[in-house]
Amino acid sequence: MTTSAHDFLFELLETPSPTGFETAGQRVWTQYVDGFADDVDSDSYGTAWAVVHGAHDDAPRLMLDAHVDEIGYMVRHITDEGIIYVNRIGGSDRAIARGQRVRLLGDDGEVLGVVGNTAIHLRDRNDESIPKVHELFVDIGADSAEDVAERGIRVGHPMVMDMSPAHLTESRITARAIDNRLGGFIMAEVLRRLAAQDDPAAWTCIATNSVQEEIGGHGAKMITHRLQPNAAIAFDVTHATDSPGISATQHGQIKLGKGPTVTHGTSNHPQVVQGLMQAAEAHDIALQHEPSSRRTGTDTDSIFRVRAGVPSALVSVPLRYMHSTVEVVDTEDIEQCIEWLVAFVNNLEADAAFDSGL
Repeated sequence: MTTSAHDFLFELLETPSPTGFETAGQRVWTQYVDGFADDVDSDSYGTAWAVVHGAHDDAPRLMLDAHVDEIGYMVRHITDEGIIYVNRIGGSDRAIARGQRVRLLGDDGEVLGVVGNTAIHLRDRNDESIPKVHELFVDIGADSAEDVAERGIRVGHPMVMDMSPAHLTESRITARAIDNRLGGFIMAEVLRRLAAQDDPAAWTCIATNSVQEEIGGHGAKMITHRLQPNAAIAFDVTHATDSPGISATQHGQIKLGKGPTVTHGTSNHPQVVQGLMQAAEAHDIALQHEPSSRRTGTDTDSIFRVRAGVPSALVSVPLRYMHSTVEVVDTEDIEQCIEWLVAFVNNLEADAAFDSGL
């Protein structure tokens, strides 16, 4: 990873982008891709996309998709004493919320706060229960509701955990929101490398950084309907199951640092998956395999069923401790994923078509 790419990834991870409030994250992403993409644009709900044109004006279109939004919380109620109560945005884990430092995104900018944690001395020591979401309270140092309002905070403002990215080792990064700021990073790097080639690929490549995946894949559905790609690859993270307490028989065996994954079944078109596997084999990319027996739980589920159907596949990078403040990823898996997708795009022939095989 180059220094500029590393700095871009860390800026993406540092920038809050909770579901429904993705503008700040999209600005970071679009500013970066504008340096090499042929076109950059966005839709009315904030999904952004960047294009690297193929060899011909009528080249078929491959859409690369990831989601820019992250989980978080939203201000639900402010007491007369200036204490803030919240709702969840997406699948935020209430089990780890208490005692965390947070950033509220208010009208006048970010406001620092903490999720209150009553001292163990003052709690019932036999009570080890996890607080319900409506029991979590946020302290921003205010003494009244008026103080909170003067800080630019009201009901409806979003909040994220205050956890900056850092290196555990040279190759392993920890941060909040690696899910799925990482997908936006991978797409941008794929486009950058395609744009730098002497000979353009046969297919036009469109990277879409979609909004609102964490609450249903809404942005991906809207942008797929708009762009009508001939095929699509969705990027996300997947559960690395190699940390303690996870059953491989129940959740499969996916290891950190052993390469990206390709998913089989449901929304994953067999011919697209086959093309991905062939590109990986030809370029010595280590692949791990995942099943999807019902749905993937990613933007792939929204993309593949638009209009008459878009041949799609899901590519993922293993991640430990998903939906926490200490997600962990391996940069070797990231690099393998970027190389793999560049190879896949370059392998696509102008007359390639993905059909039912019947």
